[in-house]
Amino acid sequence: MAKQCDDNKIDAESEAEMAWMKQFILGVRRIRSEMDIPPGKKLPVLLQNVSETDQSRLDNHQTALLSLAKLNNTVVLADSDDAPESALALVGEMKVLIPLAGLIDKDAELQRLHKEIEKLLKEREKMQVKLDNPKFVERAPAELVEKDRQRVAEIDKSVEKLRLQEEKIQRL
Repeated sequence: MAKQCDDNKIDAESEAEMAWMKQFILGVRRIRSEMDIPPGKKLPVLLQNVSETDQSRLDNHQTALLSLAKLNNTVVLADSDDAPESALALVGEMKVLIPLAGLIDKDAELQRLHKEIEKLLKEREKMQVKLDNPKFVERAPAELVEKDRQRVAEIDKSVEKLRLQEEKIQRL
């Protein structure tokens, strides 16, 4: 006979805290990935819009966050403080900011982004030529045509994100 879960023993607050920590750490890791920052490099983190609950969770789990997210420190900014140009992740309403200055080689990152954009635009152009060909659209299976249209839309979104990233880095 299978054991049944006793809902009375579930600690909703602990589950919420762990979900908060997971969101915080995954946000930092996503920024590292997007900005091509080495996973072992210790980062400073600035926090804005920190609620009392966020502050309590930060205090309780500071050591784990510093270790798991590979952080130097966390600094809570006052509402009136301006943050430097930063990459952003949200944890609920709290903003997790990683200042970009000094973290990346600006020229190398701009060159990498430019190459990535060019590669995506070439792929988009090839797909668009196919989609603009009436014979292809008429003869190809409908799901293939739709798949190609979706890929063009995905490429457009990716290029837009890369261009926004390029603009951020230009401002450093």
